[in-house]
Amino acid sequence: MKQVTDQSLAIKGGEPVRESVLGYGHQLVDDADIAAVEEVLRSDYLTCGPTTKRFEEALCAVTGAKYSTAVSNGTAALHVACLAAGIKPDDEVIVSPITFAASANCVLYCGGTPVFADIKADTWNIDPASIEAHITDKTKAVVAVDFGGCPVEHSAIRKICDEHNLIFIEDAAHAIGTSDESGVVGSIADITCFSFHPVKTITTCEGGAVTTNDDRLGTMVELYAKHGITRRPGLLHNNEGGWYYEQLVLGYNYRINDVEAALGISQLKKLDRFSARRRELVAYYNEQFKDTPYVSFQADATPDKTTRHLYCLRFDVDALGVDRKWIFDALRAEGIGTNVHYQPVYHLPYYREHGFQDVALPEAESYYRQAVTIPLHCAMSDSDAQDVVVAVKKVLAALENA
Repeated sequence: MKQVTDQSLAIKGGEPVRESVLGYGHQLVDDADIAAVEEVLRSDYLTCGPTTKRFEEALCAVTGAKYSTAVSNGTAALHVACLAAGIKPDDEVIVSPITFAASANCVLYCGGTPVFADIKADTWNIDPASIEAHITDKTKAVVAVDFGGCPVEHSAIRKICDEHNLIFIEDAAHAIGTSDESGVVGSIADITCFSFHPVKTITTCEGGAVTTNDDRLGTMVELYAKHGITRRPGLLHNNEGGWYYEQLVLGYNYRINDVEAALGISQLKKLDRFSARRRELVAYYNEQFKDTPYVSFQADATPDKTTRHLYCLRFDVDALGVDRKWIFDALRAEGIGTNVHYQPVYHLPYYREHGFQDVALPEAESYYRQAVTIPLHCAMSDSDAQDVVVAVKKVLAALENA
């Protein structure tokens, strides 16, 4: 590995670009959000009340979906999506390897087997050709992740799923507010899953949701998320009175509460503004890095319709003569809160110890060696974004001159 001695670098004792660290992601909560939460805290219902229903209705309005079930987090959303899709032991589900573990864990929760397909070299989303190559007679569904908020190839994946009778599950944890030629994310796939963790575009503290246009899937998602219990007249075998309910499946307590839902409603009102600001920041980064040697960024065919959750750079570590860890540490020393999204899921020890030790997908491996996430969130100022660019170019300049 190249020996870098440039004393201007903070990692070598020089002055950092920033004194305080700028995180890669951060929530933006304002007085309106706080007031909405306070109103529920002073109300009669903290959970199982009307605010959750209003949040689900607001999600339908934003996505164009017919059904929405709000849940406790994005992992719960993925789990109930797989349950509703009927994933069972011995079933296979094709997933992307460059994602958070929950995108594959949800298959394991149902007793199924995740099968990792490779990503595309430019978009870093799952490659439809690799999906097709991994289909067997056991394949029942595809979990396609909108990496960083950039939409997957909906029409190509839809065609594959239709031809092979597969359920199309879209992991849109990164992609609330994104759309493309197929429509608005949340109303395109058979089932779509969202996350509202604080680093996402909108937050409910923790929380998630599942949307669908399918009547049966909408019913099953709600059942699995709420103990498998219903009071809905059309689903009951009997009705002994107003107190009566029935458990129809073995469900889970994945409910969101009304306090979180109130924050979600308030945050959704700002989604257009949040999306616009993220697009501004992405456009600025793209302009700054488009002619920068040794660096590339995610391809996006519809940048005016994409709400980006992450901005990742790929560094040509072989040409630069250092590994990704050195770049990661050097940027952190400059006050830039870098991260890596993600390790290939099959690299994780649990997966290595449970049958995935021989999995190695070339594009996923290449991406992982080179990727560093830099800050992107609505709490950033223009000067914050400028600091990020200055820091990246400072580190690159030192490497070029070493």
